[in-house]
Amino acid sequence: MRLLIAEDDRALAMFLTRGMESDGHRVRCASNGAEAVEAFREDMPDLTILDLNLPVMDGEQALAEMRALDPQLPVLVLTGRQEVETRIRCLDLGADDLMVKPFSLHELRARCRVLLRRKREAKLLLRVGDLELDRLEHTARRAGELIPLTNKEFALIEHLVLHRGQCISRVELLDAVWNMEPAQTTNIVDVYVNYLRRKLKDPPPGFLLRTVRGHGYLVPSEAELQMAVPSLIAGQLPPTRFVEPN
Repeated sequence: MRLLIAEDDRALAMFLTRGMESDGHRVRCASNGAEAVEAFREDMPDLTILDLNLPVMDGEQALAEMRALDPQLPVLVLTGRQEVETRIRCLDLGADDLMVKPFSLHELRARCRVLLRRKREAKLLLRVGDLELDRLEHTARRAGELIPLTNKEFALIEHLVLHRGQCISRVELLDAVWNMEPAQTTNIVDVYVNYLRRKLKDPPPGFLLRTVRGHGYLVPSEAELQMAVPSLIAGQLPPTRFVEPN
């Protein structure tokens, strides 16, 4: 899942990031309210953790602008303010939950799981052929068999499945899964694709996970998978369709 953490306390932001990443989520941080609104607009995150005491634009104003952009995406507010009026105001502005500092990270993670389960359009269960991904539990099964994946392996296949039918470049995968700049020379994407292929028993050229030579990787659409079945029986895959990434 994609999470946005809006917190100007750098140490607390790092603490929250590590806690949420340990659950397998991909986290983007913002240090002020204006930056948080812009990140929300760009990513439309599955969940936002929003501090109220933010510079440039305070949390309440940021919350109002987020709700104008999307009234459904879950937002959990963090605040050191004790007044009941503040909590009521945040809930009236559209916050889904509110926690007062100091707080328990275990409780925060539990509340985040509840909010993600309640989100109707979260696509918590993804299916491609006989592969099933549970985005909340971070589990993968193929033909009913549990496939043990690391957090990065899961994030990689999750990103490709969410964009199935499209070729995703290595540059985009480096940014989305590893938060790495494209200028950094690395073959980490190819290495992890090989890990996935071994664990999913999907050897090259791949039925579920395909290479678009010179461009990147894709998980085929359902229609393409159905087209591939007769070709698999004949011993070959059909030509991979290349869709220019957005």
